[in-house]
Amino acid sequence: MGTGHLHIDLEAVAANWRALDALSGPGCETAATVKADAYGLGVTQVAPRLFREGVRAFFVATADEGLELRRVLGPEPRIYLYYGHMPGDTATIERADLVPLICSLDQLERQIAQLPRRPFGLQLDTGMSRLGLTFEEWAAVAELALRAGPVLVTSHLAAADDPGSDQSARQLARFHEMTDGITVPRSLAATGGTLLGSAYHFDMVRPGIGLYGGAPFAQAEPVATLDLPVVACFDIPAGTPVGYNATWTAPAATRIATIAGGYADGLHRALAPGIEVMAGPIPCPVVGRVSMDLLTVDIGHLDRDPDSLRILGPHHGVDAMAAHAGTIGYEVLTSLGQRYRRTYRG
Repeated sequence: MGTGHLHIDLEAVAANWRALDALSGPGCETAATVKADAYGLGVTQVAPRLFREGVRAFFVATADEGLELRRVLGPEPRIYLYYGHMPGDTATIERADLVPLICSLDQLERQIAQLPRRPFGLQLDTGMSRLGLTFEEWAAVAELALRAGPVLVTSHLAAADDPGSDQSARQLARFHEMTDGITVPRSLAATGGTLLGSAYHFDMVRPGIGLYGGAPFAQAEPVATLDLPVVACFDIPAGTPVGYNATWTAPAATRIATIAGGYADGLHRALAPGIEVMAGPIPCPVVGRVSMDLLTVDIGHLDRDPDSLRILGPHHGVDAMAAHAGTIGYEVLTSLGQRYRRTYRG
């Protein structure tokens, strides 16, 4: 066990999808967002498990991601591209039977000119100012775009993870203003929007982070567990500095475990100080700085040297780890390194 061991519970992913599907209610399709290698957890394992669970619509970012997913899942599911129809992607979109979500006037022109008989969707900007046709652009091209036969019209909520924010309600009103009266299926909600209630569900929801155990889906089952092997253990006297730049000095004699994992493995340097790892049920503080490949841990209170220590698991999930680093669970998951040995349940 020279590197960390990342355990990924596909049954938990499936359970989280079922829970979100139940929340979306009858008449609303629950898709799955599996971009960025299923948020770092392995799309070639995650997507087939979701397909077996009943998912028939998947969302990825790029055409290359879509091509990989098509090879994994075969011809049946619909695969949508958040990046839309990018220059140079026409052949891949056609070959892999992908559905680009058009997000600009240039893309709309490209789609109609180069793939006039292929399915596509539309993205509308309802207030996030990131991707999608603006209110003014939509007013100018809606008739043309709808005549071309889109299969889905979408937008994206900017603050759905904050139920107290009024931005979601404003975006919902704008989405209604831009789309009421059309006959094309509509989708506004990802995980956060699904949790906001039926007003946000429309014809499809497309959860992402909630499938993988992250906030704002507080009831999600944890999906990822990460154990790091112990490289060495040694005693130090009081007053001994540990790690780069002596940012921690032992206040009393103790024992240190050096474990295999660092910022090259997605364990951000900002995690220290304050992060803990677990020796079974016993928390152990990480001391000193996170380095590229190693963490140092105070194990002076343990009755024996551990073989490994758990840094990510039900006791301390992706959002708790993210809070220590001043980031979000999405970044923790998508940063998990490729050196880990991975095993999958389910």
